[in-house]
Amino acid sequence: MDVSVIIVSFNVQYFIEQCLLSVIAASKNLKVEIIVVDNYSSDNTCSIISEKYQEVNLIANQENVGFTKANNLAAKVANGKYLLILNPDTVIAEDCLEQLVALYNNRSNLGITGVKLIDGGGFYAPESKRGIPTPHATFNKLFGISSKRTGKYYATHLNENESGIVDVLSGSFMFLKKSAFNEVKGFDESFFMYGEDIDLCYRMKLKGYQNYYLASTSVIHYKGESTQKDIKYLKYFNGAMNIFYRKHFKLNLMYDFVMRIGIKFWFLLKYLKFKFKKDPSTEIKKIQFFKKGEIVMFCLNKKFLLVNEDEKISSIQKKIADNGIDTIVFDNNTVLNKIVISKIERLKNEGVSFKIRPRDTNFIIGSPCPKNKGEVKLISL
Repeated sequence: MDVSVIIVSFNVQYFIEQCLLSVIAASKNLKVEIIVVDNYSSDNTCSIISEKYQEVNLIANQENVGFTKANNLAAKVANGKYLLILNPDTVIAEDCLEQLVALYNNRSNLGITGVKLIDGGGFYAPESKRGIPTPHATFNKLFGISSKRTGKYYATHLNENESGIVDVLSGSFMFLKKSAFNEVKGFDESFFMYGEDIDLCYRMKLKGYQNYYLASTSVIHYKGESTQKDIKYLKYFNGAMNIFYRKHFKLNLMYDFVMRIGIKFWFLLKYLKFKFKKDPSTEIKKIQFFKKGEIVMFCLNKKFLLVNEDEKISSIQKKIADNGIDTIVFDNNTVLNKIVISKIERLKNEGVSFKIRPRDTNFIIGSPCPKNKGEVKLISL
């Protein structure tokens, strides 16, 4: 077995179906197994996987055991030479896994590899590559001090399109040898969620491995779909950072005091933001899908553009301008994920939102930016 893809899910039935389809499409030339650990979802995640994706090894927990325990559980039964820890709210390109396997065949001593992450609007996510959040680096991040020299928090020695060695990769996409994962004894289960990716990367680095950022393949990450961004999220994140610092760093009293004040200040700002935030409607509405040959349609006071795989960017830009397009829809039945991801990146500044119809499904899905929950609309075919 070449690769074991491990996905931990919690109430993301539409996003995980899109993710599974993208992984299946990326598995054509490799021996790949998919393991989904569901943390006691209350939606239809488990029934959908059981009925439609019987090739998936589904582990249905009877409680939410957290991200770290769920991943460790899957890793114990994984048969692949490599593991891919993957969030359910992601879309990967058809050649993604092959690129990663080829990278490990051509380089020695690799630890964890991550890729270029973009949000649903096509914009680069800086957490794709990071430095170790030492007290100094975190101090600069908390207080807005950033330069080529001080910007170690986001590994600014590399630009977003430049591959190279970094310290930390995002837990939403982590590729590594299973033997290396076992050598460091997997994720530290004292982290429930958040911070565990930093900790794992740091322990790999301490073992002498080199972590790597691969910029040649991009992955859509609808950041925040798999976890509710609310007060509970802040508490988990704050707790995770405290665990990491206690575990790996001994601070002097003055620095410790300043760091604690900075973290508490950050926590307060985020708390007030969430406290007074109005949650967007999560209603799923039915719409009429496109018939073959149609380009523009009106729906819910919006104009949609259906994009063909071989259509040039300049042609799409002209249609957006001429027709007042609000939303671009990609149909995975006719457009590869690799093309979808590429076009979203190149059209990110056109002032439109993007939706995808996953192959052989009855919904379109997307999220305009990390601050917005994803939007799902059922379609009538």
